[in-house]
Amino acid sequence: MCSITISEPSKLAIGPARLSQLKIACIALPVTLVMAGCSTVPLKEAGTLTSYGSLGAVKGKFSKSRSFVDGPALAGVKTVSISPTSYSPGAFARVKQREDRALVANALDRAMCVALSDKYQVVPTGRPADLTVRAVVADLVPTDKTMAGVSTAVTLGSGAVLPVSIPRLPMGLGGLAVEAEALDRNGIQRAAIVWSRGANSISNKPRFSEVGDAYSLASTFGNDFSKMLVSGKIPAGLQIAIPSGQKMKSMLGGKPKYAACEAFGRAPGIAGMVADKFGAPPTWTDKSGRKPVTTLTAQTGPSLPE
Repeated sequence: MCSITISEPSKLAIGPARLSQLKIACIALPVTLVMAGCSTVPLKEAGTLTSYGSLGAVKGKFSKSRSFVDGPALAGVKTVSISPTSYSPGAFARVKQREDRALVANALDRAMCVALSDKYQVVPTGRPADLTVRAVVADLVPTDKTMAGVSTAVTLGSGAVLPVSIPRLPMGLGGLAVEAEALDRNGIQRAAIVWSRGANSISNKPRFSEVGDAYSLASTFGNDFSKMLVSGKIPAGLQIAIPSGQKMKSMLGGKPKYAACEAFGRAPGIAGMVADKFGAPPTWTDKSGRKPVTTLTAQTGPSLPE
């Protein structure tokens, strides 16, 4: 804890207003450090991949993953088809609302579709393609809506009176675990991943929805897996790159590069960013999560949608 002791005020080169700011900063700093936190979601196999034998060792700090990619086999790929994301029975049961389940699945598919468009031609689901990508939500930790609401109020309120806003409270954070693979025309696995990540107090803003964090993390996964497919390599550490023009356009709610991506709707754009800042549920601005999703049990195929 820091403290400020004024023994000889006349010798200080700062005025009362500046002194008050310093006192506030000293109070806010330890609060900020204490509040920073994240949830933990273990890697989980849903048993839906054609093989787990080629997956490597666990890597990552924030996102945990075991991955495999056959770079040379991906070199000749021109077209990609994306199968709609489904849920393991356990993950399916964790989300009460059908619209919420669809929202998360759709956000994941949309992120993959836009990111893969940087290199490949994305064709409609079910059409023949050099590569077919499919993902399954293996686990989902719901966000505590009450705590999300409290966190939003604290952050917005502190921002109005303190130099720096207090971050999200490290309680009631959600998380997501996904497994996915890319199969060639002969059904041979050319890339695969088992991935998990929990929300954290710094980069994941609270949203008043039980899938608020999962919705955000679905896009994170979609981008992570797509980077591996586009590069043909397993990413090493943090990689920051300027988004392509088509990706920026899609992020702002514009028309996607390929018509096949329209099946997953368009990103909420500026309206979504504003809603995110004030903790509004993603359903307020993202209207694409209306289609039913299926559960997918280990090696048995999809069940009827609910």
